[in-house]
Amino acid sequence: MTSIKLKFKPSTNPDKEGALVFQLIQNRSVRRIKSKYRIFGNEWDKAAGRIIMPQPDSPRYSLLSIIRSNTEWSLKELEKISMKLESAGHGCNIDDVIREFANSGETECGSVFNFIRAQALHRRQIGKTRSGETYQATLNSFMRFRKGIDLTFDMMDSKLVEFYEANLRAKGLSRNTTSFYMRILRTNYNMAVEKGLTQDTHPFRHVYCGIDKTAKRSITLAEIKKIKELDLSRREALNFARDMFIFSFCTRGMSFIDMAYLKKNDLKNGYLTYRRRKTGQLLTIEWTRHMQEILDRYKPNPTQYLLPIIMRENGLERRQYQNQMARVNRNLKKISSLASLSVPLSLYYSRHSWATIARGKEIPLSVISEGLGHDSETTTQIYLDSIKSHEVDKANREILKDL
Repeated sequence: MTSIKLKFKPSTNPDKEGALVFQLIQNRSVRRIKSKYRIFGNEWDKAAGRIIMPQPDSPRYSLLSIIRSNTEWSLKELEKISMKLESAGHGCNIDDVIREFANSGETECGSVFNFIRAQALHRRQIGKTRSGETYQATLNSFMRFRKGIDLTFDMMDSKLVEFYEANLRAKGLSRNTTSFYMRILRTNYNMAVEKGLTQDTHPFRHVYCGIDKTAKRSITLAEIKKIKELDLSRREALNFARDMFIFSFCTRGMSFIDMAYLKKNDLKNGYLTYRRRKTGQLLTIEWTRHMQEILDRYKPNPTQYLLPIIMRENGLERRQYQNQMARVNRNLKKISSLASLSVPLSLYYSRHSWATIARGKEIPLSVISEGLGHDSETTTQIYLDSIKSHEVDKANREILKDL
């Protein structure tokens, strides 16, 4: 019987990382395989023989998560090789285990979990934070479906993917939500195919990967005025949520992440100029009294940011934005009830409502598209080329004059 364990070999310099090694023992013969991974001494639990995971907001969390998952995967591979050789009937030689393991390659790419985790980390490292988050969310969902049991891309067939989709639907998820997970999982599968990790067997051919039309999420101008006129003077959290919703509407449905990252120097000479974080498109909006009134209700932000959303520059700005967005959307549901609306209000309603109200005022579709910052539809973009910013500001004034 071969004993296989992960060990930590500390560096002679306590301030430097030590090496992780796989130790194999058979009949008092000891062999060690040095891995490519290195960690600090305080990140190793000697008694448990495993990596100590820090808090999720630690800068080392993502890296250590990948290292731990990859080394655990390699341990399983060594154990499988050992068991296979033992079951062959001619005994298991420790050097044969090491030789076969070396030929198979100690690589994270054999693992679906590790592959997607590495892709999520890569996207965060290159600044595509939201993309990294969606990859991680898909991985978490797929891992729950698999009950934590990893697999290789060769094991992903159409039956497995269909079962995964059925599992998501059984939890009450809509077709658009299940399609979201399917598309991201398919993207990672295709990347694995490109890297030569598996042959393409088209496992997604029987699941839905499209986008269904959703019910319109808009309210009328009269309902927005009703929200604006609610007496929330003694309910600070609701008042803030209402102000953020109205500010978004006044700025042509600006997304909350763009609102959060607006900087004070984005506001100059009566115009607000910013780039949409989703598309990188540069937008210019005329600054109106409605926007100024909202800004005046709050103390100046001590940071570089304009609105009181991100209040500390401590490396956790994105978490502050996410927490604020969750609170605002939660409180908008309460505001919806107070205003007797028939819909569960959220920040997205401000954007769709602006477009719907503008269309009702017979403002040209091309002007509305420019106002919203759409740049993904070629046909729309052709019309946008000749539109000037002041036309969009004129459209915005036409809407806001009745507010």
